[in-house]
Amino acid sequence: MIGAAGDGADAPTAGVRVKVWDPFVRLGHWALVASTLTAWLTHEGPPALHDRAGYLALGIVVLRVLWGFIGPPHSRFKDFVRGVEETTRYARAWLRGDAPHYLGHNPLGGWMILALLATIATTSVTGWLLTTDWFWGSAIVESLHAFSARFLLFLIVFHVGGVLLTSWRGGENLVAAMIHGKKRVR
Repeated sequence: MIGAAGDGADAPTAGVRVKVWDPFVRLGHWALVASTLTAWLTHEGPPALHDRAGYLALGIVVLRVLWGFIGPPHSRFKDFVRGVEETTRYARAWLRGDAPHYLGHNPLGGWMILALLATIATTSVTGWLLTTDWFWGSAIVESLHAFSARFLLFLIVFHVGGVLLTSWRGGENLVAAMIHGKKRVR
């Protein structure tokens, strides 16, 4: 983190835009959006397209998890997954309107990433299990698949809302940052 409120002597000059999100994170993000949207839109349509979209989403999640350990600094989990105490402090500060600025993901964003990745993985794996001989027609696996798909939709709405509110409050277009990869240093 070029931290909360720009601590750190090696921080670039305030106001300068610096590259934060590497191409893998950005392309992976938008590919995950596309594959998840395709899977959702085809859940009652062509099974082959639905299945392929789910497998693609799962593959992206696996690669993103690996990248979370070996990728550039801001893509690593250790850069943005914070403890409960720090996340709670951040959430309270955000509600008060004086949350610190993070060059990478803020603590709430970090936990949202984990929740989204875990839910996409659960949805994809349970969908795959339904195609196997062992779990074909399993009411439990089918219920878990449907629940995780609906929960994923809830998380996506919450995520998009958080991104838009944080963009508005912070005066920075976070959607654009996930396209070009740059954020403003404060």
